[in-house]
Amino acid sequence: EKRVETVGKPLPHVDVKIVEPGTLKEVPRNTPGELVAKGYNIMKGYYKMPEATAKAIEDGWLHSKDLAKMDEDGYVYILGRVDDMIIRGGENVYPREIEEFLYTHPKIKEVQVVGVPHPEYGEEVAAFIQLKEGETATEEEIKEFCKQNIARYKVPKYIFFTSEWPMTASGKIQKYKLREIAKEKLGRS
Repeated sequence: EKRVETVGKPLPHVDVKIVEPGTLKEVPRNTPGELVAKGYNIMKGYYKMPEATAKAIEDGWLHSKDLAKMDEDGYVYILGRVDDMIIRGGENVYPREIEEFLYTHPKIKEVQVVGVPHPEYGEEVAAFIQLKEGETATEEEIKEFCKQNIARYKVPKYIFFTSEWPMTASGKIQKYKLREIAKEKLGRS
């Protein structure tokens, strides 16, 4: 069962570790951080792009920008993208964690969580929700569901109901556009 939930273990002769995002400081097992890798299969750099190479590769370690954790057995779990992480009042909030929780609500079909600027906390949690056909729900109902089951700082402050998503040509939801939509609705820049 563990193999289904993870991307597996690192390949032989490839070093992988989970670090504080943007650094090479390793975090404890089962702690979310950025996945970095070093080995024979890692590129040497971007062609004729030394600045981009310097940003992506540090002492031979490739910064993947993937948010991940590694368990005590060495299995790696991808949790999302570092750029999607929300920092609310000094606390790291992982959108995928909140999304997975919200999927347990019986009325929710699809959900995406993003951070929006907040003058006091830096960022605040916003959830875009598509309900299942024929279902109705209120912002308060969703917030109460969250308050009973997850940490207070992870509860979405803003709930936006939607019936369509901004998509890429390959069919992926564009979170950056959701952030822009939320900022526009809230009158923030």
